[in-house]
Amino acid sequence: MNILITGCNGQLGNEMQLLEEKNPQHTFFNTDVSELDITDQSAINEFVNSNKIDGIVNCAAYTAVDKAESNKQLCQLLNTEAPGFLAEAIEKRHGWIIQISTDYVFDGTKHTPYVETDRPCPNSVYGSTKLLGETEVVNHCKNAMIIRTAWLYSIYGNNFVKTMIRLGKEKSQLGVIFDQIGTPTYAGDLANVIMVAINKGVYPGVYHFSNEGVISWFDFTKAIHRIAGIKSCNVKPLHTKEYPTPAARPAYSVLDKTKIKETYGIEIPYWEDSLKECVERLKQ
Repeated sequence: MNILITGCNGQLGNEMQLLEEKNPQHTFFNTDVSELDITDQSAINEFVNSNKIDGIVNCAAYTAVDKAESNKQLCQLLNTEAPGFLAEAIEKRHGWIIQISTDYVFDGTKHTPYVETDRPCPNSVYGSTKLLGETEVVNHCKNAMIIRTAWLYSIYGNNFVKTMIRLGKEKSQLGVIFDQIGTPTYAGDLANVIMVAINKGVYPGVYHFSNEGVISWFDFTKAIHRIAGIKSCNVKPLHTKEYPTPAARPAYSVLDKTKIKETYGIEIPYWEDSLKECVERLKQ
């Protein structure tokens, strides 16, 4: 198949590229904004048709959660309208699209893991635009797969793991939120399951994916420092109200992964095992 990857310079896009040489049966077109502006509908149509694209993995998004609150127009363009353009273009070629979404489509007031049939209720601009993006994709392409993920990190780009390692080395003390609960997702693991879906066949619908286990940001930071060998930084727990941000975060955003595990016959790594792998790669 000819497969278009958008957002190839991001965390997930970079991890996808590492898997491409192991899948030589496909031709991958890796694009970021300089190669393809996904907010330009005519440019998308031209690219998809001229390269005979069979499927799209949309890794591109506006992910600056706090900035989104004051930059709604751009956020909506990238997270809502652009996915619709991509879905519409690939539908005309009878192809498929995998759209990456987020745990922010939920407000986090539940106390058991979110399943795909739970009613979304975002409480941020980022979450709202991503949810509308899901709707646009499903409305414009019959073979649309939505994968909601959470707490994404990798060796690429800016993310929580790299920031905590840097701050742990720079500071003697850190305060980290302890009353927001979720599950980290190693972008390498998400890329693997996307490649499984490509090779086994894209089954339309909404799916949840993160690593296994449950943790707070505070405990995650403690684990990052322990695994990275950082001993000089004292990490203290903070309440969410002690660290106000423009965008509201879900207090509880654990995702139930039963559907994607049963559909594709996969096992998902435990969060700490994947964290160790990432830290080891960062050291190298």
